[in-house]
Amino acid sequence: MGKLRILIAEDHETVREGLKLILQSQSDVEIVGEAADGTAAVESAKRLLPDVVLMDVSMPRTSGLRATKLLRECCPEVKILALTRHNDGAYLQEMLRAGASGYVLKQSSSSELLRAIREIASGNSYLDPALSGKVVEAFAGRTIKKTAPANVSNRELEVLKAIAWGYSNKEIAARLKLSVKTVEAHKANSMKKLDLRSRIDIVRYAVLQGWLGSN
Repeated sequence: MGKLRILIAEDHETVREGLKLILQSQSDVEIVGEAADGTAAVESAKRLLPDVVLMDVSMPRTSGLRATKLLRECCPEVKILALTRHNDGAYLQEMLRAGASGYVLKQSSSSELLRAIREIASGNSYLDPALSGKVVEAFAGRTIKKTAPANVSNRELEVLKAIAWGYSNKEIAARLKLSVKTVEAHKANSMKKLDLRSRIDIVRYAVLQGWLGSN
């Protein structure tokens, strides 16, 4: 395998330099670009098509949240790892809804950051261990089953797992050799059986099942 191609989107130069030092110490990682605001992050990602964008949540011109939404629309193959100092559930929910594949706190260890990068580059999702509980806490008023009822098929669970990992319906169809309509049907059926109402509910269910890298 070639090196993982990383784009760093971070408006604080000191933090950006620290990230570069961490990444440059890894033989399997290559930094292909930098951006100091969300607009530049989107433009650079479109041009460079990195494997992973390290996306600061709070940036000038275009926020990391908006930049993530734009990149998921134009470059769905690019994985996005959200970086922030905010450890509350609201930021986490919004970035997951926007399409980020992972979420890591800046104050976490360098090994945590590198693990997250490799997990999402491999097609998985990743939540900082300090935050995985936030997914559950954010939906304290919602009752979500920890185990699937018997009438949820293995194929439906495969589709749910792929959604939690951040794949689009089209990508799931290609991976499972199904039509997009069949994937959509499996998604709708499984969500109805499990009383899941949104992608964020699916991510919460994935956390409860231990499907994500942080559990």
